[in-house]
Amino acid sequence: MADLLPLFPLPNVVLFPNVFLPLHIFEPRYREMISDAVASDRMIGMVLLRPGWERDYEGRPPVYTVGCSGVLTHVERMADGRYNLVLRGLERFRIVGEDHERSYRRASIEPLPERRLSADDEAAIRNQRSKLESMLSPAVERAGGDYRTPSAMSDEDLVNALAQYLDLEALEKQALLEQPCLRTRAAALVELLEMKIMMARTPGLSHFAH
Repeated sequence: MADLLPLFPLPNVVLFPNVFLPLHIFEPRYREMISDAVASDRMIGMVLLRPGWERDYEGRPPVYTVGCSGVLTHVERMADGRYNLVLRGLERFRIVGEDHERSYRRASIEPLPERRLSADDEAAIRNQRSKLESMLSPAVERAGGDYRTPSAMSDEDLVNALAQYLDLEALEKQALLEQPCLRTRAAALVELLEMKIMMARTPGLSHFAH
């Protein structure tokens, strides 16, 4: 990874390790960022903008300090200079400082590798995976689909993919990304979905939750 990681801050996107994210780049400063990344190591970092970002979007509005680096696996440059991209999540990081020399933001970062899992952790994650599958299966069937979790998907890939792709609030996804390991992320995801299911089944409960 280069000394300074280019940052792509968005208000509603959180990237997780080993999950794919399609992106469309049209702002001039981020076109420059992608051009530079392609000429370098093809790495950028996704970070979530903090609430209130609208007041200074063209500048350097505050972001959450924990993000996820990604590698550009597909880059299509269009005739007008815009880009269609696919980014694959690599590793969580924490911003320790920012550089302002270019039109886009760059940061010095410290990697946040996932904590090694014990046998107890792995057993707990398998249990959480079973809960996730049982919660999601009825929703997929109601939509006319056939829910079969790909058995080849590792627990880590499944949990991270659900955290990214499920219809959750951006701040909920950020909280999942900041979990220190897969066991706590899986448990937090189960708890979040259980709460949403309970609120959906109990009219009026969402009113008191705010």
